Amino acid sequence: MKKTILASAIAAATFSGAALAQESNLPTVYGNIQYALTHNNVDGGSSDIAHNDNGSTIGVKHDHEIAPGITGFLKIELDGIDADDKSKGRGRIKLDEAYIGVKGDNFGQVWVGSDDSLYESTIDRIVNYYEVAKYNIGGSYTTGEGDLIQYMTPSFGGLKLGAAVQINGDGDAQSGGKSYPYQLAAIYSVDALTLAFAMDSNDGATSYSSSTAEAPKNNENTYGVRVAYAADAFGASLEYQTRKDAYDIVGVQGTYTLGKNVFALSYELAEADGVSGDAKMDTVALQALHNLSDNMYVYVEGNLAGGDDGVYGVANKSEASAVSVGATYYF
Repeated sequence: MKKTILASAIAAATFSGAALAQESNLPTVYGNIQYALTHNNVDGGSSDIAHNDNGSTIGVKHDHEIAPGITGFLKIELDGIDADDKSKGRGRIKLDEAYIGVKGDNFGQVWVGSDDSLYESTIDRIVNYYEVAKYNIGGSYTTGEGDLIQYMTPSFGGLKLGAAVQINGDGDAQSGGKSYPYQLAAIYSVDALTLAFAMDSNDGATSYSSSTAEAPKNNENTYGVRVAYAADAFGASLEYQTRKDAYDIVGVQGTYTLGKNVFALSYELAEADGVSGDAKMDTVALQALHNLSDNMYVYVEGNLAGGDDGVYGVANKSEASAVSVGATYYF
């Protein structure tokens, strides 16, 4: 694919100026291959070591000027490549992101399709920071990443407002009937400080897909707040998420950049609210990442987690640990 695009660009140089200008607006092809070797151990349970594809993707993106100050854009990305073992990859490649949109300085941007949801990108940042994230704790929200219409305003003195709705039509096997779950967000940034609030109506399903223990069945709203600070070398983030009859989740993370090295340390705690008694789980995550070049990095990542009865598939209060060594090449 890269060679085809390069050949097209070279051939365009032999045409007229108008043809050259048209060919110069080629789409960008990007991708990555990610490998991770992980040792996982659960006290009273299993212990194993595995070599896995950690989310290799390939994608295309493009944008163009519709009118002065107005830009149209597109992105499509595929994952599930299973780059670690070709015998597993047959028929497993699937869509990760696909959307089109329009943006402008005066009205913000609107985009339609499959993408990270507004709540996820605004609040649920710690679990998405890590590469393997074996025992990191995701938030309790259900609105998915497909069939979305999302909008973000331009900045008003550092304040941005966002809204998203998922068009589910006649619903799905879980929810039944029509459902239009929605999300709202507000992000305020000034200098190195960011304050964010978001909510998810959770109207599209009867349970949530989270890494926390037993999933409750309710459609209560999820609310989340995040406070983040980012200086030249140091970064810090505090997240709090709550959902009635589900889980209260708090997480704190610090990062430090030293030359080509980035270090991260976080702590997350999930505590049941009306389900599974007083079930709790927590995890400490540590990562050391080294940038070998502009296109390649390696890392070591670890989790030490604890949970109540049944959290890791074993009886009684248990602990789990995981250590991963990985590498990513991207272009």
